[in-house]
Amino acid sequence: MPATFILLYRYTDDVARQDAVRPAHLAHLRRLVDAGTLVASGPWGSGEVRGGLLIMHADDLAAVQTIAERDPFMIEGVVATHEIREWLPLLGPAASALAVAKTAAS
Repeated sequence: MPATFILLYRYTDDVARQDAVRPAHLAHLRRLVDAGTLVASGPWGSGEVRGGLLIMHADDLAAVQTIAERDPFMIEGVVATHEIREWLPLLGPAASALAVAKTAAS
């Protein structure tokens, strides 16, 4: 049964490489949205360590790892480190957007 996972990226300092690969990265993310896998994503705000957060529904951690490995940001060396965690959203307005994961966790 699907669960909710977060994928945390920390980028390298190579901004030019990130800019060059961004279109392919965004195309990858759009395919995940179309497939119903990616719930939300975006970079950290200014002043933060360069990186981003992806929230997705997947069957298990291995599926999220495969998604990360296929991301052009990972393939092209834009991501310095990444971390995957299962997340159990319980409260708040966004919880309804994560209903699949909430059902799986209850």
